[in-house]
Amino acid sequence: MPQPTPPVPCAASPAVPGWPLLRLGFRPFYLGAAAFAVVAMGLWFPVFTGRIAVAPGLGPVLWHAHEMLYGFVVAVVVGFLFTAGRVWTGLATPRGPALGALFAWWTAARVAAVCGPYALFSLLDGSFLVVVAGVFIGLLVRSGNRRNAAVGGVLAALALANLLFHLAVLGVVPIDPMRAVRAGIALVVLLECIIGGRVIPLFTRNAVPGLDLVASPRRDGLAAIVTGAGLAGWACGVSATADAWLLAAAAVLQAWRLLSWKPWRSLGRPILWVLHLGYGWIPVGLALLAAARAGWIAPSPALHALTVGSMGGLILAMLTRTARAHTGRALQAGSVEVAAYAALFLAALARVAGPLLLPALTLQALLASGLLWMLGFALYFARYARWLLAARVDGRDG
Repeated sequence: MPQPTPPVPCAASPAVPGWPLLRLGFRPFYLGAAAFAVVAMGLWFPVFTGRIAVAPGLGPVLWHAHEMLYGFVVAVVVGFLFTAGRVWTGLATPRGPALGALFAWWTAARVAAVCGPYALFSLLDGSFLVVVAGVFIGLLVRSGNRRNAAVGGVLAALALANLLFHLAVLGVVPIDPMRAVRAGIALVVLLECIIGGRVIPLFTRNAVPGLDLVASPRRDGLAAIVTGAGLAGWACGVSATADAWLLAAAAVLQAWRLLSWKPWRSLGRPILWVLHLGYGWIPVGLALLAAARAGWIAPSPALHALTVGSMGGLILAMLTRTARAHTGRALQAGSVEVAAYAALFLAALARVAGPLLLPALTLQALLASGLLWMLGFALYFARYARWLLAARVDGRDG
């Protein structure tokens, strides 16, 4: 997922004294997400082998799937939207005690997922995203911002899918909880397509002098419709054959869209090419998902191409670029960032290609992928934690 445009002074949010960590949404939620990415993956190994138990009623696979999506990814989405929302609407987003309370709420849900009763976990986790969606949509309504109505709709649908997950685990709704996880993955991929389609070509055009990128609303609209239909069919479990064709078509359209942004022109600019690389996992994941729906391969590699590859890659790209922009630093990736980008790419490659090409070494590939994932986000945390905890270097608010 890409990053918001650098903020502009906001009359509704004058500079205030206090702890810099709580001045804008990206600060606590990016820091928390990076730490949780490392901790949750570290816990996954003992949870998977039964050495650590999680919330009663939530098995190891469900815990891992839910917490990486509705825990880790959602934290980044919240941090992004509570930062971009101020730019998009001109209104103040949660800050200070309100922001601190929301972050504590998210943190409490993560703890409850491991050692609390399931009723407490479902209450904390299910209500958190509902409140976040209400706050964000309220900003859009009050500002009359229709351009981002689709983003608000995706956020509301993500909150609903999370509620369905908990209701399914509790036996209130007779569906497989993994269907709610698949729905959440589909919604996040659509969010990546919406925001990525706005900012990746814009940043590429701005960074490469003389580059001419021709926009095609018809192509982008068709790609969104076909991708949404294919992912909806996968999440809902409709006809596998028809869905496989839709997903294959979506992969072609998304690859065409990416190529129209001329990603090869971003080489030499790591903070830019990582966006193209992360987005590139979307057509790969859709193509693999089409193959899985056709019965040619197992679904796991496709699932992790969309999660570890596109979500992990785009999230790390956003975490670095946004944090630099909103702490007043240059939009340049150094050796630490490049090492983190490489670790995430190799984590996705090991998780996707390993089981497909070397099935006998699947467990080793999974372990390598997990360790590389942890390395990527640990590098981010080590470099950026002090920046997120300190005021902007240019003295501005945010």
